[in-house]
Amino acid sequence: MKKKQKIEIYIQYFFLVIIFLGPVAWMILSSLKNNIDITAYPPVWLFKPTFKNYINLFEVFPFARYILNSFIIATGSTLFGLLLGVPAAYVIARFKLQWIGFITLLARMAPGVLFIIPWFLLATKFGISSNTVLDYIALILSHAVITMPLIIWLMISYFEDVPSEIEEAAYIDGCSRWKMFFKIALPISLPGLAVAIILAFIFSWNYFLFALTLANNQTMPLTVIAFNFIGEGSSDWGGLMAASTIISLPALILAIFAQKLLVKGLTAGAVKG
Repeated sequence: MKKKQKIEIYIQYFFLVIIFLGPVAWMILSSLKNNIDITAYPPVWLFKPTFKNYINLFEVFPFARYILNSFIIATGSTLFGLLLGVPAAYVIARFKLQWIGFITLLARMAPGVLFIIPWFLLATKFGISSNTVLDYIALILSHAVITMPLIIWLMISYFEDVPSEIEEAAYIDGCSRWKMFFKIALPISLPGLAVAIILAFIFSWNYFLFALTLANNQTMPLTVIAFNFIGEGSSDWGGLMAASTIISLPALILAIFAQKLLVKGLTAGAVKG
């Protein structure tokens, strides 16, 4: 490769990094500034970092509680999505029931507002919002609208790649359909399962709309409480940036440590034999 071509490639890489990581860097730097420096024009590039915004999060708000709530909701909805979505994907792949997968995809494509009114009416009628445990369950089930279709459509391609000859041989040896699923199909599809878990968790963690309507003070997740930093008269931009940084940490950590697994899993599911 010629030197000129290398320079052009590095320039493209540089602009891609600015486009994708620039907003993240700006958010993190702003979380270490005072409000007056965040809104200053021209922008303040040289400043004395402060952790006051992060300290205020835990002193003014029960922020540890909000973090725990987000983990409970995201983990619960991911596990529920796996419990129903992975077997459903296997059945769809093995028995060619793509129409069922299409129905689940419609639920994922539909705007979340369509689900808000029924959930709100149920929560109001049965007093779900006033009960912490029931409210957790309602949030987990509502977030399954996000996680389950994602898991199903990710896993279908992996189960389709599992050679049917292996399962036919196992069937001849007396293996039941459930044993074939757990001992053959699922172990072969572990890379796809890992990708489904990571993406489902991140999507549920970042989702805002259902929690805004259904959560009470005890079950409020991070995404909703961050919204409270923006007011009509004034906004706490430093607190918002600090809260946004904390909200982004799980996704960033998962992306960094599971990068190779994500790339391998996504590309493996896209290749047909």
